Amino acid sequence: MSLIVHRIGPACTIQDQGRAGYLDQGLSRSGAADLLALHEGAALLGQSPELAALEMAGLGGEFEATQPMSIAVTGATMQASIDGSPMVWNASHHMEAGQRLTIGAATRGNYGYLHVGGGIASEEFLGSRSAHLTAKIGQAVQSGDTLPARGGSGTTGMKLRSDDRFSGGVLRVIASFQTPLFDTDTLDRFTQTEFQRGSRANRMGMQLDNDGEGFAAKGQLNILSEVITPGDIQMTGTGNPFILLPECQTTGGYPRIATVLPCDLPRAAQTPTGAKVRFQFVSLDEAIALQAAYKAELVRLPARIEPLVRDPHDIPDLLSYQLISGMISAND
Repeated sequence: MSLIVHRIGPACTIQDQGRAGYLDQGLSRSGAADLLALHEGAALLGQSPELAALEMAGLGGEFEATQPMSIAVTGATMQASIDGSPMVWNASHHMEAGQRLTIGAATRGNYGYLHVGGGIASEEFLGSRSAHLTAKIGQAVQSGDTLPARGGSGTTGMKLRSDDRFSGGVLRVIASFQTPLFDTDTLDRFTQTEFQRGSRANRMGMQLDNDGEGFAAKGQLNILSEVITPGDIQMTGTGNPFILLPECQTTGGYPRIATVLPCDLPRAAQTPTGAKVRFQFVSLDEAIALQAAYKAELVRLPARIEPLVRDPHDIPDLLSYQLISGMISAND
């Protein structure tokens, strides 16, 4: 069982939750930029969120099913259809052998995800199927490739209402080891500034722009390289903040003013170019509580799915369904 890739956008890669435990060897986690989207796809198909999916950076492609299969689409909203019939996003669908799935450009957000029943069964490396292009692990999916699927009786005809994390907003942050290097006035200005996502962004990180002056730390030219992780906010020499994402480097010497909470990283990664973001510091206790609530919500996702009501006009084989079973009496 597989999907044949007839056409594909640039920088589309296979991603799961990434490979943890190799930071000390210079290898960052990688994995999906929007981990919440992986959990949403898993809930829609009734399968494990550990399975791999196709991450589409801004543009999808055209795919052909070789056998009957279940699919789901989550993350950034993209124009999509099966054999020319529009399909609902953030929902699970059935494909017959030979049917073609077409996914166009993102209309909200940056990263869309295509999930298949049983997950994409690409080759594992160090316990993960995630491509990590900056580390030369895996490669972008190309036209002519085949996406192997494990198969499985994934549920279809389901939808899930997703919180809006595709238009920027408030990102909650916690102080890092280097936050004290920024004076109080600079930190106050940082939280009071409305930033907008710049055009420089990839899976390593995203630049933020603002109309005022940059942000500098004391003695930042003498800062030694230290371990960094996704979510860290580095200030470059020009004072522009960069939010680091899954393929970020493992060490760096730019000062870090704060770290975005993991539960808010999906919102950060999905913020489109030009959208506004602001930062809000929270305490360690608040951060722990927020992260715990986020994990609890992931567990509850399967309970939130609901049937996808189809328009009869969009069901070409409507007459083949048994719409009435048995007999009814108008007198009972």
